[in-house]
Amino acid sequence: MSQTEDLKRQLDEFRTGFEELRAEVAKVIVGHGEIVEGTLTALIAGGHVLLEGVPGLGKTLLVKTLADALDLKFQRIQFTPDLMPADLIGTNVVAETADGHRRFEFQPGPVFANLVLADEINRATPKTQSALLEAMQEKSVTVAGKTFALERPFFVLATQNPLEMEGTYPLPEAQLDRFLFKLLVKFPTAAEIEMILDRTTEGHDAKAEPVFDGRRIVEMGKLARRIPIADELRRHGIAIVMALHPENVLATDMTRRYVRYGPSPRGAQAIILAAKIRAILDHRYHVSREDLHAVAPPALRHRLILNFEGQAESIEPDDIIEDAMKLVEAPALVA
Repeated sequence: MSQTEDLKRQLDEFRTGFEELRAEVAKVIVGHGEIVEGTLTALIAGGHVLLEGVPGLGKTLLVKTLADALDLKFQRIQFTPDLMPADLIGTNVVAETADGHRRFEFQPGPVFANLVLADEINRATPKTQSALLEAMQEKSVTVAGKTFALERPFFVLATQNPLEMEGTYPLPEAQLDRFLFKLLVKFPTAAEIEMILDRTTEGHDAKAEPVFDGRRIVEMGKLARRIPIADELRRHGIAIVMALHPENVLATDMTRRYVRYGPSPRGAQAIILAAKIRAILDHRYHVSREDLHAVAPPALRHRLILNFEGQAESIEPDDIIEDAMKLVEAPALVA
């Protein structure tokens, strides 16, 4: 079998596995097609996901269903104002040895799992939220000067209520930047509500079954990275990010007027990786401009920091991103 045929076979298996996982989740989750696809895309890309929406829209159920569909160790952490960092990462406890002596022994916290649900993450204080920073980036936890590696793969799927609701704390910018995608969970349609009622009030008790394990997820992520992207398209993705920095020569008028800080290089990484996965799902072997534009909003919306004027006028980050994608062109060289 030639390398081309082998790659084609692997990409076919990639699409088959993705559809199997999506179908398994759909046994429980009604609607939210874009949210499910975005979440699965982020997991394959090796990134974390932030799900935002008002209570009752199925954010927590989506994560729990995904955990059922994957043969991974799953932990749920309910974030509350009194939650402490040690409640997440663990702490040293005094243990008695067989000979009667006492010593400190590390007791791992719930973050020691493959898939961690940080439920209502913005209800905890910034101090507790930031306890996840090292875990999300370095895949490790440091307690009392000793570093403990987390088992791979490691994903954080966090849910949050809109910030204007009472009893919530904005996430630190450094933590927001560690999420590959921020997905906005919308209210279901009337038809979807009817289907939800059929499933929840008529004795229907669907449950997702494991489709594949974490090793398969990692392999799919490695395969996605092999999809080529033309230099011009890569520069176009970079230009979109640069157009969201008010001090850059590529900045749009909306950016200069409403944005205080633009996305970090992680934003460009997220766009390219997610675009490659989208290309595979669309039965293509290369990235297109449409792929970049489709994944840019979820990859960048949480990485934009609005200035006072932007906040006062309730400007949506997605509008600024859409404006940048319409106006910017890939330069020969991005400064």
